[in-house]
Amino acid sequence: MDSWKEAISRSWIYPTVIICANGFFATMRPSESFLTPYLTGPDKNLTIEEVTNQILPVWTYSYLALLFPVFLLTDYLRYKPVLLLQGISLIVTWLLLLFAHGVLAMQVVEFFYGMVTATEVAYYAYIYSVVSTDRYQRVTSYCRSSTLVAGTSPTPQQQAGNAKPRNHMLRVLVQLSKDLRDCYGSRKLLYWSLWWALATAGFYQVLNYIQVLWDFQAPSHSSAVYNGAVEALATFLGSVTSMVVGYVKVNWDLSGELALGIFSAMDAGSLFLMYFTGNIWACYAGYLAFKACYMLLITIATFQIAVNLSMERYALMFGFNNFVALVIQTILTVIVVDSRGLGLDISTQFLIYGSYFAVIAGIFLIRSTYTIISIKRSNTSTAGEST
Repeated sequence: MDSWKEAISRSWIYPTVIICANGFFATMRPSESFLTPYLTGPDKNLTIEEVTNQILPVWTYSYLALLFPVFLLTDYLRYKPVLLLQGISLIVTWLLLLFAHGVLAMQVVEFFYGMVTATEVAYYAYIYSVVSTDRYQRVTSYCRSSTLVAGTSPTPQQQAGNAKPRNHMLRVLVQLSKDLRDCYGSRKLLYWSLWWALATAGFYQVLNYIQVLWDFQAPSHSSAVYNGAVEALATFLGSVTSMVVGYVKVNWDLSGELALGIFSAMDAGSLFLMYFTGNIWACYAGYLAFKACYMLLITIATFQIAVNLSMERYALMFGFNNFVALVIQTILTVIVVDSRGLGLDISTQFLIYGSYFAVIAGIFLIRSTYTIISIKRSNTSTAGEST
């Protein structure tokens, strides 16, 4: 019996199950789909303008501020303390959301929720430090799917702690900067990371304001609201696409950038649909397609980056990609959403987001066309030389 337990604990299955369970319970937040109606309802009594222009932007700013120190320390601390911090932040977030009142209190809620999302990098990075490379595609799909399934309801080292911490931290920062240069020195990693940063910025922006758009098209105080059901279905579809990726055998070196371009174009089309339609059901359908396409691509991007990394710096790479995404999202928020910027109405915002994803699609469709033509020319010249 003891030998059986030891064999299980050493296999890739045991850590995968534990990490997926953590992701499932940390992401199971069924009331999240009704945050905007809750904040503007009789309990919190906030206006839609306060929620859109003063409260929700705080999440973007706090996420940006917290992500940088978090991803720098995650590989150094070896993941578990960061996952614990995420759990504590979730508890604080929901306690404040239940019992606190006023704009300032809800801004504090958004700050702690920024901590929750900043620490998610540890969840997605930890698994790669405890399983072999040949399992990366499969475990990536499992880990991503477990967090998405939760949404449908509604070689480790220890931290060194000795003298001269300042000099030690300086050496760590120097090493991290060197690791970043080495990681992004690979053109393949650079292009996958570029899509990750650009698309994730747009995805989080849409996710942050989709409830405001729904409330604009079908006000919750005067019509039936199906936000929870739609969010559950969107997350389920994302879970299915993420799971399917784990079993698909594709030459991603050849087809990867083409997939990024095609599905990003579908995301752009979905967002344009949300802008041009006045029908809430068409808006719901656009959101379903948007989230499913993004989850499919981010799963592929995650394991492609993990497989091609030449060193164990998963949290650093994922975290830096998210950091760049947050910088881009912050710029979008300041210009498009914030009352100190343009402060555009919610419908026009989604026209901007659709155009943004259209640009991403154009970049990768052009790049993939160039790559495919180059490979075909290379194969043709090689065949000519052999004859």
